[in-house]
Amino acid sequence: MTPSRRPPREPMPGPIEWLRENLFSSWGNAALTVLALAIIYWTVVPFVTWAIVDAAWTGTGRDDCLAYDGACWPFVMQRIGQIVYGFYDVGQRWRVDIALIVLAAGLAWLTLPRVPGKRPVGALMLTLYPVAAFFLLAGGMGLEHVPTTRWGGFMMTMIVAMTGIVASLPLGILLALGRRSDLPVVKGFSIAFIELWRGVPLVTVLFMAANMLPLFAGLSVNKVLSALIAVALFSAAYMAEVVRGGLAAIPKGQYEAANAMGLPYWQAMAFIILPQALRLALPNIVGNFIGLLKDTSLISIIGLFDLLGIVQAGSTDPEWAAPNTAMTGYVFVGVVFWAMCFSMSRYAKHMEGVLAAGERR
Repeated sequence: MTPSRRPPREPMPGPIEWLRENLFSSWGNAALTVLALAIIYWTVVPFVTWAIVDAAWTGTGRDDCLAYDGACWPFVMQRIGQIVYGFYDVGQRWRVDIALIVLAAGLAWLTLPRVPGKRPVGALMLTLYPVAAFFLLAGGMGLEHVPTTRWGGFMMTMIVAMTGIVASLPLGILLALGRRSDLPVVKGFSIAFIELWRGVPLVTVLFMAANMLPLFAGLSVNKVLSALIAVALFSAAYMAEVVRGGLAAIPKGQYEAANAMGLPYWQAMAFIILPQALRLALPNIVGNFIGLLKDTSLISIIGLFDLLGIVQAGSTDPEWAAPNTAMTGYVFVGVVFWAMCFSMSRYAKHMEGVLAAGERR
């Protein structure tokens, strides 16, 4: 038998042909290409000039930044400790480093492909790590107590975001199942909870939790704890609607197949319905997580200094009172948020491809 020959591959188009086919294939595409290049030139070039060419890179105060027309990067370099740790005691910052390193290692273990032991590591990150991180950051069990009033910066942003993300998904799943329940009490409570929390902005929720609730109830409430609870419940209400959309997209035959197999309700949900629903709702789930990460900046309304708040507070220091100090801090914060959000979105896209591989076979 003569071996089958594969058809010859088409030659790759050269750069001129690629430009002509993709950017200048018609007069309309050519005009749009020229317009896009002009917008890039008018925006990117001035920004690069401001952020790199005309920027101050060394210095210890405002005088060093006033000598340049661009960004004031010494402000970020000199305040990087406060930007990361807030007002956390300098001698105890090693505890924050350990908590962040363990978190990064756990996330890397769970997200990198072909790494063994993901289930036990995931279980430890969801159960043991939050407890250990709390005692590590707050103190106790032989460690010096550091009050939450000294927490802030990137550390505070990660605490609020990770707490909201970890707590909102299981709560949202329970609320979504409750809203579809046949039990009137469970269904009514779930609907009331979801619509109540989705009917008010997060700023109002944070303000009520930190200021109005202690005033009405006569209780002394920890602002960090109240912010964590408020963010988790608020995000859970939105997550419930995302999960409910995934559940509604599951064909009725899947429910009938689970019933035909004799599976109880919770087993059918855990092994058949929910895995498919969460896969379908994955883009919206990640979008909700990204929105939650960016909404952590709203905790400044109750006097907590997150990453953005600590930069804003530092830019008002008379030692750094320069025209470009605040803008430099905002650019730095924007880059940090963009890096985190972009990483989450790209990993979600990767997971979509992995989870959909079975359907393509």
